[in-house]
Amino acid sequence: MKKLLLMMTFSALMAGCGGEQMPVVSLPEIDTNNPLLAQWDTPYETPPFDKIKITDYEPAIETAIAVSRAEVDAIINNPAKPTFKNTVVALERQGALLNRILGLFYNLREADTSDEMDAIALRIQPKLTALSNDVSLNPQLFERVKAVYEGCRWGLSDVDEKLLEDCYKGFARSGAALSAEDKELYRKYTSELSEATLLFGQNALSATNAFAINITDAKKVAELPDFVKEAMAADAKARGEKGWTVTLKAPSYIPFMTYSSQRNEKEDLYRAYNSRALGGEFDNSEIISKIVALRLNIAKLLGYETYADYVLEERMAESAANVNEFLAELRESTLEWGRKDYAMINDYAHSLGFEGDVMPWDWAYYTEKYKSEKYAINDEQVKPYLKLDNVIKGVFMVAEKLYGLQFVPSTDIAVYHPEVLAYEVKDNNGEFLAVLYLDFFPRESKRSGAWMTEFRGTKVVEGKEIRPLVSLVMNFTKPTETTPSLLTFDEFNTFLHEFGHALHGMLAKGEYESLNGTSVYRDFVELPSQILENWATEKEYLDMWAVHYQTGEPIPAELVEKIVAAKNFLAAYSNLRQLSFGQSDMAWHSLTEPFAGDIEPFEREAMASVQVVPTVEGTAMSPAFTHIFSGGYAAGYYGYKWAEVLAADAFSLFKEKGIFDEATAAGFRKLMSSGGQRHPMDLYVEFRGHKPQTQALVEAMGLK
Repeated sequence: MKKLLLMMTFSALMAGCGGEQMPVVSLPEIDTNNPLLAQWDTPYETPPFDKIKITDYEPAIETAIAVSRAEVDAIINNPAKPTFKNTVVALERQGALLNRILGLFYNLREADTSDEMDAIALRIQPKLTALSNDVSLNPQLFERVKAVYEGCRWGLSDVDEKLLEDCYKGFARSGAALSAEDKELYRKYTSELSEATLLFGQNALSATNAFAINITDAKKVAELPDFVKEAMAADAKARGEKGWTVTLKAPSYIPFMTYSSQRNEKEDLYRAYNSRALGGEFDNSEIISKIVALRLNIAKLLGYETYADYVLEERMAESAANVNEFLAELRESTLEWGRKDYAMINDYAHSLGFEGDVMPWDWAYYTEKYKSEKYAINDEQVKPYLKLDNVIKGVFMVAEKLYGLQFVPSTDIAVYHPEVLAYEVKDNNGEFLAVLYLDFFPRESKRSGAWMTEFRGTKVVEGKEIRPLVSLVMNFTKPTETTPSLLTFDEFNTFLHEFGHALHGMLAKGEYESLNGTSVYRDFVELPSQILENWATEKEYLDMWAVHYQTGEPIPAELVEKIVAAKNFLAAYSNLRQLSFGQSDMAWHSLTEPFAGDIEPFEREAMASVQVVPTVEGTAMSPAFTHIFSGGYAAGYYGYKWAEVLAADAFSLFKEKGIFDEATAAGFRKLMSSGGQRHPMDLYVEFRGHKPQTQALVEAMGLK
């Protein structure tokens, strides 16, 4: 097997307070037969997915961990005095090989996983946690960073200062200043936490995949729209079943709950969906207790009363008190409107002969009927104008008209699944900006939901700009044997949302990857995505591309008007529902003692102040709340509403100047391209001219 011994040397550079010696790194042997470790001779150095095997990952990750350790050791053992370049920048650059490999592994584990990948993840997680702890808790390394932080900063730019500030805080917030005894505790807690969050996500996915209802009585599906029946038939066929099957995956679950009148089946589905991983084979109950206890232990070790206090110190909101005040302000502004929303749907159901209270499994059915009758609009009317191929063109058009971007399909760029599409993204001057991967349809190997991710971020290394590799992963309505993929309006809106994240990544500019693109505060990262949703109901924009997939006729003006009129239908209810998630998150992460109770009553109490639909015994969302228990939104779910306020206020400027106004678009592009190089409030005020207010969102919802 071919082996290659690599040596990396950094030339002497002038920076900070004078000349310096950069660390010399002796790297271990690297097996270049492993495609994950070899140089990628591909277009734009994109991953050679067609050459990578699952068995390549584990040995490559172990090698990359060794490389990263060697790079860190070189920084620690550098005989030269600590400087910004030889310590802070060197730390920023180390781990490039490991990050490249993990960028593939973890992203594919979300989009195209397997039992083998899950097993690898469990084996490598302790090693990665150990590496992270060995870096963040190393006293010599922290002393070098501290020396730079407290020493001479002459010649540093504002962005350099931000990197230095983040580097120092990163060490301090990761236990570097702890005693030796407490550092060992920190290692123990973080190691156990990484394993627990990993297992939580696996259980949530397994519980989602474990439940389905197969229907063989044609009468029970006769009322369903053709696209729902066809999708259910396809699911049944794929599972080796007869008839029609509905699963807990969103493209299956939501349409059935919306269009079916079969209350028994819908109640079973609702209870199954809202009790995923609450007991049973894939129970996450004890794991939740473990996760919140470990997070609390970590926070207290670092001098914080709660985990929320620890997290929010580095957020735009800045404190738990500010978040709770923000949530309360939105709650008080919309609670009565939300109660009216429920009463309206309840009364409407009674007018159709329904008896008793509308329950959660009835909600989608009667709200869809109400919307169709009162607004004369439903998904079936809109879907013919949202053929996926046309929607792709329409979504790209936003970026073309606002920022001059061009999207060129590529068959030369390898993809990780046959359904994935790849595009070269170029600026208005023809300059290459990014590669964009689009992955639209659900499959057993893909987790539910929709998300933007990066296989590679933006940075400048030795004068060479590295451009990002961005991926959008969704779970949209699949085409059938007779019908192309026709999106619901919600799916179209989701596409715009995730594409906003993609723009944030693709438009990034800057030297340091950790400060570029979506590497911003969690409660700021949703602004570029949520603002783009506003174009979904702009007639001027829809008229440019939305045509009937069969006749080619443009979307009728009256249909666009109905979409706009229905935009804020049940807006208050939807707002309260999101607030309930945020309040639950804050409740879990504001605990001052380990959790020893029952999940269901704890969650119900946390959500009680915004609950307008009857509660259901035996259900709880927390055991499948992956955003906060296995994702990055712990003590941060409020950020969605926070960003909605930012987006509502920011879009009002586009409405005032024109939705494709060049100057406004240029200002917003500058905000996105700055990433995390400046405080987000400063960036926002520079763009908008004032700080955002919650009233902007309340008015945008039509609640005046």
